[in-house]
Order: sequence, then structure tokens, then C-alpha cells
Amino acid sequence: MLGVLLILCGYVLGSVPTGILVGRARGVDVRQVGSGNIGTANVLRAVGKWAAIATLAGDMLKGTIPILIARAFTENAWVLAGVALAAVAGHCWPVFLRFKGGKGVATGAGTSIGLAPLIGLGLFAFWWAVVLVSRYTSLGAIAVMIVSPIAFYLSGQPLPYVLYTILGGALVLWRHRENARSLLNGTERKVGEEKEQGG
Repeated sequence: MLGVLLILCGYVLGSVPTGILVGRARGVDVRQVGSGNIGTANVLRAVGKWAAIATLAGDMLKGTIPILIARAFTENAWVLAGVALAAVAGHCWPVFLRFKGGKGVATGAGTSIGLAPLIGLGLFAFWWAVVLVSRYTSLGAIAVMIVSPIAFYLSGQPLPYVLYTILGGALVLWRHRENARSLLNGTERKVGEEKEQGG
């Protein structure tokens, strides 16, 4: 029962619509601007740099905090992995927004940091390195989701964590399927361009 409650907590916290809250504080509904996505990239375009930073931090904390809460009660790796997956699912299908959410990248990064801090921070740095070099947020997301299971496996993380990175990564990749098509077609927008699709 405790495990179920912790996983449910992960989903509820993951559902908190950071981008919506940040946008509303500035009088903007980010769902009505650009791609309509509630993630960092669209908030950057709709509201500005500081709002985007706040959204990124909030979305990451939605992944890290549920893990920290769960660790206060259990060290069961399966439960912790379940909490992580629930947090990402909450961001993608938030109960507070009629199950229409974001793409799970920042929240996924937060869960990775919560599960394995050094590996998670390294993956976060890799994500931003790809974004800064390519200027495609979606490419950074796709790249880190592919690399994450390898990094967790090679660093000797528990099997449930590795399986989480596979399942969670597959979920995020699926949420980026249109971005992947746009990248292949050469029509994906870069950071700062009017119709950037990543986030």
C-alpha cells in the first residue's frame, strides 16, 4: 500500500503544470502561443528567458522531489523507479489539465538526478550540450533518452532504474515523434525561432 501511495504522489506532483503557472503569473497562457506546449522551450518563446528558467527548474523538481519523498520511506528500487515513471507520466498526462501535458524531458531529468545524482547531472549536462551546439531542444531530448539507459547500465545502477530509463525514455521519445519527423525533414525550428517545436 505504501508503494502505491508513493507512486500516486509521484503522479500528482508530476501533474503540477509549472509552465502554465509561470505563464499565468505573467498574464500569458502558453497553450495559446507557438507550439502550445507547456514546456520550457515554448515558455521561452511566449514569456521570456527568466520564465523559461523557472519552468525548467520547476519541471525538474517535479521529478526530483517525489523521489526524495519516497526515499524517506523506502529504499525499494522498484518503488523508486515506479515513482519516477509516475512523475514523468504526470507531466505528460496531468490530471490538472485534462491529461494534456508536456513531453517529459525536464521532469525525466529531475527523476534521473533523484535516482542517481551524479549520473543524472551528467546526463543533464549532456542534454544541454547537445541543445547549445545544435540549437534544437528536441534533438537534445532525443539524444539523452537514447543515452540514459546505457549510462545507467554501465554505471551499475539497479535493474529497476535501468528499466525505468528504457520505459521513461520510450515515453519521451514517443512524445517527440513529430519533432523527430521534423528533424528528418529539415523543418524543425531552432531555439529562439518563432515556431520551435521542442520542449
